[in-house]
Amino acid sequence: MVVIRLARGGSKKRPFYNIVVAESRERRDGRFIERVGFYNPVASGAEQPLRVALERVSYWAGVGAQLSPTVARLVDQAKKATAGQAPAAAAAEPAAAAAE
Repeated sequence: MVVIRLARGGSKKRPFYNIVVAESRERRDGRFIERVGFYNPVASGAEQPLRVALERVSYWAGVGAQLSPTVARLVDQAKKATAGQAPAAAAAEPAAAAAE
């Protein structure tokens, strides 16, 4: 079975997680099929705490991959963040076109 889960990286006391598509029988930090994002729980300043390729996650979920509970929560956060940014980006485009 294919799962979308977190693979831990980073150093001691400084976790960094890759969001990966992997066979469920592989080790947590072992071989994976595709990396679809990352999660940095200790991001500060201008560092990006979460990046998810939502179209790749939806593709893998569509072909039967199971999301771990934590990844499902992170994907929901990413969807909310992109939904909040989309109207602002759409509103900026007409203003830029009118300025030309």
